[in-house]
Amino acid sequence: MKEYPKVLAIAGSEPLGSAGVQADIKAISACGSYAAGALTCIVNEDTMQVKEVFPLPVELIIGQVRSFLDDVHASAIKTGMLFKKEVIKAVAETLKDYPDIPLVVDPVMVNSTGEPLIEPDAIEAYKEYLFPLATIITPNYREANLLLKHDFCGENPEDDMKELCQWGNAAIVKSIPYKENLMDAFSSKDHSIQKYVKEKINTKNVNGTGCTFSSSIAAFLSQGHPVEEAVRLAEDYIHNAIKEGATYKFGSGIGPVTHFYKWLKMS
Repeated sequence: MKEYPKVLAIAGSEPLGSAGVQADIKAISACGSYAAGALTCIVNEDTMQVKEVFPLPVELIIGQVRSFLDDVHASAIKTGMLFKKEVIKAVAETLKDYPDIPLVVDPVMVNSTGEPLIEPDAIEAYKEYLFPLATIITPNYREANLLLKHDFCGENPEDDMKELCQWGNAAIVKSIPYKENLMDAFSSKDHSIQKYVKEKINTKNVNGTGCTFSSSIAAFLSQGHPVEEAVRLAEDYIHNAIKEGATYKFGSGIGPVTHFYKWLKMS
């Protein structure tokens, strides 16, 4: 019998289908792996603002994680919105029991409009509990600034990337302002730097780009790709998803990327 390459996303739910577990499942599926989700919270939002966040009980979160991992198993794990220190610590303690599964940690701290999505003490909890377990962490520019406690230096990213890899992980920082463009900066565990410089796409449909990107990395890791190759494939995927998403209207504010753009082009 064949085995699916399987990714478990541990993240929040939102009603738009453009971020959180909804985006994770779409991205993982679009990139060719089986997607499952353990919910951490329920978010009430529209395309204009986050209105409410309702955390789920820690015991329920961990129960979902163990139910999948102990029965079905996973080829990769991705964490998204964990919201508070208690959840981050509990998830980290649980994932210590599964050390051989690649782990992508997307430290969800702000949304696409800059609104905070995390309690203040959760930032240090990521550093203490979860980053030491990560294969790769995927903060965006704003989140990297919060982790570093200063603005990320796009012109000379070596020192900042080294600091973000101090726990033995690889790291990629997304959407760094770079001249007239945007740049993603990737560092492997040995601190070799790869820069992905991209022209800005004129679109407001960028909700869930971080969820989508990190989940695509997890999908490619689940298929056995090395970290560097998984990042390269994910960079191509997210660029095309954003580019296609720019052609659609979605609500009054910030809309989604087009996760299944490959299938649209085939139809």
